[in-house]
Amino acid sequence: MSLPYYEAYTPGTGVLPARAAFASDAPRIDLSGDWTFRYAPSVARAADGFQSPDFDDAAWGTLPVPAHWALHGHGAPIYTNVRYPFPVDPPHVPQENPTGDYRRAFDLPAGWPHGDAVLRFDGVESCYRVWLNGHELGHAKGSRLPAEFPVGRLLREGRNVLAVRVHQWSSGSYLEDQDMWWLAGIFRAVTVIARPPERLDDFFVHAGYDHTTGAGSLRIDCSTPAVLTVPELGIDQHPAGRELQLDGIEPWTAETPRLYRGELATAGEKVPVRFGFRTVTIEDGEVRVNGRRLQLHGVNRHEWHPDTGRALTPETMRADVELMKQHHINAVRTSHYPPDDAFLDLCDEYGLWVIDECDLETHGFGDASGREHPWQDNPSDDPNWRDAYLDRMRRTVERDKNHPSIILWSLGNEAGTGTNLAAMADWTRQRDPSRPIHYESDHACAYVDLYSRMYTSHQEVEAIGRGTEEPAPGVTEDADARRRAMPFLLVEYGHAMGNGPGGLAEYQELFDTYPRCAGGFVWEWIDHGISRPASDGTPDYAYGGEFGEEIHDENFVIDGLCFPDRTPSPGLTEFAKVIEPVRITPTAPDGQTPGIHVTNRYGFIDTCHLAFGWQLLDDGVPIAAGPLDVPALAPGHSTRLPLPPHPSPLGEGYLVVRATLAKNTLWAPSGHTVGWGEIPLTERTVPQLSTPSIPAFAGNSVNLGPARFDAGTGALQRIGGIDLSGPRLDLWRAPTDNDHAGRRHPVRPAETWSRLGLDRLRQRTIDVSTTGDVLTVRTREAPAATALGVFATYRWSAHGDTMRVLVDIDPDGNWPCPWPRLGLALTLPATLDQVSWYGRGPGEAYPDSRQAARIGRHTATVDDLQTPYVRPQENGHRADTRLLALTAADGTSLHITGIPTLGFTARRWTSHALEAAAHHSDLTPSDHIHLTLDHAVHGLGSASCGPGVLPAHHLTPATARFEIRLSHQESHA
Repeated sequence: MSLPYYEAYTPGTGVLPARAAFASDAPRIDLSGDWTFRYAPSVARAADGFQSPDFDDAAWGTLPVPAHWALHGHGAPIYTNVRYPFPVDPPHVPQENPTGDYRRAFDLPAGWPHGDAVLRFDGVESCYRVWLNGHELGHAKGSRLPAEFPVGRLLREGRNVLAVRVHQWSSGSYLEDQDMWWLAGIFRAVTVIARPPERLDDFFVHAGYDHTTGAGSLRIDCSTPAVLTVPELGIDQHPAGRELQLDGIEPWTAETPRLYRGELATAGEKVPVRFGFRTVTIEDGEVRVNGRRLQLHGVNRHEWHPDTGRALTPETMRADVELMKQHHINAVRTSHYPPDDAFLDLCDEYGLWVIDECDLETHGFGDASGREHPWQDNPSDDPNWRDAYLDRMRRTVERDKNHPSIILWSLGNEAGTGTNLAAMADWTRQRDPSRPIHYESDHACAYVDLYSRMYTSHQEVEAIGRGTEEPAPGVTEDADARRRAMPFLLVEYGHAMGNGPGGLAEYQELFDTYPRCAGGFVWEWIDHGISRPASDGTPDYAYGGEFGEEIHDENFVIDGLCFPDRTPSPGLTEFAKVIEPVRITPTAPDGQTPGIHVTNRYGFIDTCHLAFGWQLLDDGVPIAAGPLDVPALAPGHSTRLPLPPHPSPLGEGYLVVRATLAKNTLWAPSGHTVGWGEIPLTERTVPQLSTPSIPAFAGNSVNLGPARFDAGTGALQRIGGIDLSGPRLDLWRAPTDNDHAGRRHPVRPAETWSRLGLDRLRQRTIDVSTTGDVLTVRTREAPAATALGVFATYRWSAHGDTMRVLVDIDPDGNWPCPWPRLGLALTLPATLDQVSWYGRGPGEAYPDSRQAARIGRHTATVDDLQTPYVRPQENGHRADTRLLALTAADGTSLHITGIPTLGFTARRWTSHALEAAAHHSDLTPSDHIHLTLDHAVHGLGSASCGPGVLPAHHLTPATARFEIRLSHQESHA
């Protein structure tokens, strides 16, 4: 019994050979716009006959092209990470196979030439069958890959009718299990392109660079005789196919994206071309471009927009590239498929290194459910799928081969291993030997040129850097030696799900230390939330499980460095600081005054394009500034500078040094910061306290200076005119996605914390007593059903208008895990919603994600302090705070001093409400502000998919002592 075309192993029928993507002077018709559309929940319910040009589609609706039909009310989105949302029964798919029928009528423009033409689809998910004027053209699979059909003989003057049937599920779906929303439809451009006689159907630019001589080599292989003209190189009508040697070439790099522009011409067609000269090699265990070691500071990028899914406009793609460049990102992995080729044009233009990945992933076969062993029946090692694998690789390479930004070809992602992948690698090497081949799952490195891994721990990355890692299982000694000689690429790390990732700075230190480490790519660029405004109209975003999916992976699709609206998250700000191309640090040679250490971390350019300046902060207040004379630094070079002449600060002094763009660039204006550092000058002076007051019991209260306490519990009730409640020991935080951890982790911190009851501590007041001028409150905090607890002793004293509390913490019992936080919780009037602080900011900071937060004076509202993670969780912690003030509109304020510092969060809801919320619309502001003053907090890590919190950033239960001072200011009224 023959298979229907959408279940057949074949990648398609009637499709022309793959070729490079390019525009020319040949006429073309853009078919974007509204098409008539009919949706059916299954193939059986999709009536035939619509292919006829005379079919009456007046009763149909419309659907824009490009678009996904599920985002326009037909069917629903489905999110899974690994699991297929249909039975794993290859190559068969369910009978319930949503099917969309499209029709588009168009007229040929005046002067359209007679002769050959092609109909090009740039992206359709997942299988589609095509008719023009009632004649079947064929069908295609490979959702993120182009397909062209010959249509010249079928086009006619007047009305032409294009009919397309698209199926959500096909045999191709087994090859597209790529950790994203399953969204069917015609989501990229559809174009009719005239193909004149003596046309140029394909060409391949070979533009190498010899870094030892500065010469470039140029050869363009063409499908038909053509001539090349490049005026700025003095090339005029040069026959294609003949190599040119050119002296004095400016090479292309991501830092210097020099593109040369010219024209290829045949007797029938002119094609604008642009190219960059660069050479990619692997030498001595390093990836090198133009002879220099390459370190990739990259991101994995899915195509996404919260309103349109993977149907992106040029403006959205440009916004992505500019945002990446502004945050010092120099590389993109096109996970896990070739992007719209317009994005690659932007990478060429702006300068980004690219790993171009084939449209391939079979991750669901790695699940052993119902099978004898993982990866059983995986298409990667099944001859039935060989043509489909090769077709996908061929279409990737042929379309994108002329982009200088692409430095590595990737065979795909998480598809196990097998002969089909090896065949893809063999074909690619023959077709394009100028680019190395990447594929992460080939840990034995049998058919790749780099050793690539995901979410490898810091400890193992260091071993790999040293060349002392464990051998790959089941490989020969010679094969393992070959792998050890390869560069190492951390192709996914720093899982940016929710609050995090933590540990990026420690990874970067390893990349800098070991030349074998070629850097890495954070997972991933953007949260894949789908726009779903809350009932009050405020923005909100849906994730997996919110569209009635049978199976789903919840908010695992919300794992980006940008929020869905492309607002940078704190994770992106942190990443930018960690990878900044100019590093500025303090240096204090033995016996000398502290100075400034400046390092050029660019790989290819010096620092002549930058301006340096300094600013002096006195207790966080700017008091002086000036330019800084920094000599031009070659790539990788450093200099030590003395401090510039500056006033002497009266308090805590910091010299902030910045490197900024001296001129406007394509991606940022002059003045944009590319590196900054803080140079400590003088230490903070803590104000002396006045003579303490004597506490006095008065009925149920204890009065001490400006404060009143409950005599029975020792709770602080009032300071001056401010009613409050607390402080009370707080060990809990609303778990982050990383606290919940992923399936890779046998220990999940959030689960342990909840089981131990850290979210339900109960206080027992042991004693409230006075000794001289000190009020002492001793408590024990503990949850039900355990003997674990914490003794807390508060020693209060009043010094004029200032209350001083010295807190001693003593864990009781053998605590088996780190604490989420160690702090004091207070409840304040909701009117105290204007916040100012002297400490790290302006954004949030945690122990392993704090590089981007700088010392200074900052202001915000309580609402502004919240970080709007799509799934609410612990957020907004400000670190190293010296002084904190919460002020009402009438001037009433509470002032808090950390001795020496404290951390804080301030919210209109409790941590329990934050934990219970699935979306921000679930958070209802209370009539109080919930303030937590932290002595310490646990790190973030990356355990949602990667390593947990490094030991150095654990909050290990232990005795602790800290001091806090509180004072108040009355209203101006």
